[in-house]
Amino acid sequence: MIIIEFKAYGSPEQYLAIDEAIRTVKFIRNSCIRLWMDNKGTGKYDLSKYSKVLAKQFSFANELNSTARQAAADRAWSSISRFFDNCQKKVPGKKGFP
Repeated sequence: MIIIEFKAYGSPEQYLAIDEAIRTVKFIRNSCIRLWMDNKGTGKYDLSKYSKVLAKQFSFANELNSTARQAAADRAWSSISRFFDNCQKKVPGKKGFP
């Protein structure tokens, strides 16, 4: 694995915009996981559709472009699938509940 490090220099406004975008992505991811927990049978595509619903409901989520919202939903699904894989493989200890 190749790791490239760099230092980003920006204005305080740019740093605030980055922090807000990160908080919005976390909100969408956590909302998708909550949807999965509350509704049995929720799949990957349901989470993608739900990210669009969140954009309509919350103005700050709408400020994120659709690709970023879909990526947040995909991250939620990958954590759910990793949890199920750990359960099926009978990994000892904590299973990494999403």
